[in-house]
Amino acid sequence: VQLVESGGGLVQPGQSLTLSCSVSGITFENLAIGWFRQAPEKEREWISCISTHDENPDYADSVKGRITISMDAVKNSVHLRIHRLKPDDTAIYSCAIYVWGFYSPSNVRGCRHRVGDWDAWGQGTQVTVFS
Repeated sequence: VQLVESGGGLVQPGQSLTLSCSVSGITFENLAIGWFRQAPEKEREWISCISTHDENPDYADSVKGRITISMDAVKNSVHLRIHRLKPDDTAIYSCAIYVWGFYSPSNVRGCRHRVGDWDAWGQGTQVTVFS
């Protein structure tokens, strides 16, 4: 499985940005895609997730209200739209995949929040918010 992020760049405060995570090498089912970010000298932070289990978006409190996650199962991709960007949003944004089996119980299906729960990661895309 391979995940490739795109859409990062330099933006000014208040602007919006859409990040994309393209997934290949796996059938787009029984999986969750999560977005994380890591700012300089800070730990990796989970910010959002969506899964094929119920397609309900999940957001961290720190970004809730400013981000929108969506899934495109036809194109095997997940998009993260970030609104009203702030300098504190400057970070490397990475997507990750969590996969469960067809017969997996319901309690292991869906989104995960812990970094260690995810099976594979993309390389990340840099987002820099500057005045």
